[in-house]
Amino acid sequence: MRVLTQHGPFCRSCGIAVCRDMSAKTLWQGWWGFLSMIITPLVLIGNLITRVRLGRLGEPVPGAPGTPATPGKPVFRRAAVFGLVVPVVIAFAVGWSISTDPSYADVGACVSATGTDTDPSVSVVDCGDQTATYVIVGKVEDTTDDARCDRFAGAVAAYTEERDSQKLLLCLGQNR
Repeated sequence: MRVLTQHGPFCRSCGIAVCRDMSAKTLWQGWWGFLSMIITPLVLIGNLITRVRLGRLGEPVPGAPGTPATPGKPVFRRAAVFGLVVPVVIAFAVGWSISTDPSYADVGACVSATGTDTDPSVSVVDCGDQTATYVIVGKVEDTTDDARCDRFAGAVAAYTEERDSQKLLLCLGQNR
């Protein structure tokens, strides 16, 4: 990760050109690291604030040294905008993973259970889905003792999960 800053006295056209170029580079290059996934949106917001300030600058003065830069296309009309695909795909994948993970399910959610008794594959599905075989009638954390499902009315099966030091017991009833 690197953070670049461009200093200088800018007229409106030159400042906007530099801001657009740097924002486009950030959109394309800014997502390639765990910490960068957090910092890049903040940098882009900072660039947007800078862009608003640059829009308040005066036009280039005739006879000033140098030729004013052409601002170019707005950032969202450049190819670099496809750099937004990276965080959108990652956010979608994380959201989908969480939405189907039984450890994030609440009581009343429906699950699809496939596989064997010793190697089940359980995922959260819509209760109207024809693969929704069970509904979660109870959820107990920090245990995998399926005998604890006896206290939940309608429990006909149990699903246990153990990840590292976290334990989870889902008590399942038939989906009607």
